[in-house]
Amino acid sequence: MSPNELKIYLSNGWRQQSGEASLSDVNASIPVKKGWATWRKFVAFIGPGYLVAVGYMDPGNWATSLAGGAQFGYTLLAVALISNLMAILLQSLCARLGIASGRDLAQACRDSFPKPVSFILWVLAELAICATDLAEVIGTAIGLLLLFHIPLEIGVLITALDVFIVLAFQRLGFRWIEAFIMTLLLIIFSCFGIQMWLAQPDIAAIFGGFIPSTQIVTNPAMLYIALGIIGATVMPHNLYLHSSIVQTRAVGKKDEDKKEAIKLATWDSTLALMLALLVNASILILAASTFHSSGNSGVTELQDAHNLLTPLLGSTLAGPLFAIALLCCGLSSTVTATLAGQIVMEGFINIKISPWLRRLITRLIAIIPAITVTLMYGDSGTAKLLIASQVVLSLQLPFAVVPLVMFTMDKRKLGDFTAPLWVSGLAILIAIILITLNMKMLWDVASDTFLG
Repeated sequence: MSPNELKIYLSNGWRQQSGEASLSDVNASIPVKKGWATWRKFVAFIGPGYLVAVGYMDPGNWATSLAGGAQFGYTLLAVALISNLMAILLQSLCARLGIASGRDLAQACRDSFPKPVSFILWVLAELAICATDLAEVIGTAIGLLLLFHIPLEIGVLITALDVFIVLAFQRLGFRWIEAFIMTLLLIIFSCFGIQMWLAQPDIAAIFGGFIPSTQIVTNPAMLYIALGIIGATVMPHNLYLHSSIVQTRAVGKKDEDKKEAIKLATWDSTLALMLALLVNASILILAASTFHSSGNSGVTELQDAHNLLTPLLGSTLAGPLFAIALLCCGLSSTVTATLAGQIVMEGFINIKISPWLRRLITRLIAIIPAITVTLMYGDSGTAKLLIASQVVLSLQLPFAVVPLVMFTMDKRKLGDFTAPLWVSGLAILIAIILITLNMKMLWDVASDTFLG
């Protein structure tokens, strides 16, 4: 650390001064005027939370929730609820960090940690984004297969073209991106609403499923799926994403303006994530009420689920609704992964490249394993790849969560904007739970692999 950096660190807790604003081309581009009523300001803040919510219902989440519902019935609903509550708290910390410090999480890591540490965190974040993108590639390709009968291998290649969708909306403005995402989410929610009405699930069993069971930890197979659900719900790239896109609102520089902005941004993300919980729970409930209850506990492939829904629910609408929602999930999560990739690269290593090039590089990295698996195993290997990608996300979570908690409880860094003690305490508990569960899962996998 240079003498100048040491002086800065001693004065405000950051290793160096903040550089260029996060997503500089859209930073503070959406006005929030001081004289507006609270409801109007809240309307102005609606949007970032829904971009974040997309990551909580992406195709990887579908695979884990589908497998969990089919194998274990309603039991893992408790995991979906707990992981969603974890997400609400962690995303509120992201909003706090972004608005109070003017840094996204990647920039905060760069400006706080030694360069070698920051580099390692960047590599891990990039791996998480590649795992996320892998799930989107497969999910979108399966959606194209189910709706338009496009072969899976070709569908995987077609997903590389989605970069043009993202670029088109970026040129129109950030509000257009938010409107596009919210429209897709409305379609997804409507599709599952109709499917729930067709499935007529056991209401008492649903409420029972929200009560945690010790089996979740003691049963290695259940724990593996549970960690996949956590990895698919509390997604690392969302922490980087949210801390950046909350800064698209032009809030005042005064403390009271920032405090109000933090509150409004938290409302936005909390409401959006409750919608995400409804979708995630619907996937698991649909699998439990149709596949598990009918003895089809081995259903893990999205294609098999699609094919079985029509005869089990007795409606020709069931299959197409499932496929439409899946395709919308793949398309919407594409946008957020693109933004997260840009935020992570620019924030950690301060390198700017064209969004289309950044997107193509990430997408090609994801396409390689997806093409390999589909060529070797066809449709039968996609579920395992989806679930494995979500477990990778879960393993990476602590490396994003721990810095976030550290920054938001550091008085030197955030001053009067530090998180309340009870919030920091819960965040620390979440980090401990995530690390403990990951260590338990790794032990189970190692024991199964090496000890027979």
